[in-house]
Amino acid sequence: MNTNYRLSSFNISNCCQFEIDAIFKLNQQNTPKVGSLESIEHLKRLIELSAYNLLMLHDKEIVGFIICMREGSIYESENYKFFKQRLKKFLYVDRVAIDENHRRSGLGIAIYKNIFAHANNENLPIALEVNTQPVNQPSLNFHEKMGFVRIGRRDFDDHSVAYFLK
Repeated sequence: MNTNYRLSSFNISNCCQFEIDAIFKLNQQNTPKVGSLESIEHLKRLIELSAYNLLMLHDKEIVGFIICMREGSIYESENYKFFKQRLKKFLYVDRVAIDENHRRSGLGIAIYKNIFAHANNENLPIALEVNTQPVNQPSLNFHEKMGFVRIGRRDFDDHSVAYFLK
């Protein structure tokens, strides 16, 4: 990751409307690789439920983000529930997106190194899912390269996912 990029943590209390709007736009530009959000209010609710989040900034422009949940959240995602039913403690990567003009610049590795350090401080496994239908092959390859292991799968009416743990 070059020096024009930096990571910045955020939560609902320190995130301004401009940042929320940018995160929402970036999320929607990355569907179906990440789940679509119904509204800005839906995004705000996710951030309220989250435990650890990062913005990826290029100068002052938001070019990526990651939103993570901890066990014990009231989050109702079926994918989150998969891990909640199996693990006592974990950090769940709900969504991560990087602007297509900033991919392949080391941001993914940098953000996951940060997540690994955070999870390691609390001895937490990191849990996530990746779409397998429609297939998100770059994400499958990336997460396997980063040491995640497939532990399950699930077919939904409109998509399928593989579950990963590290």
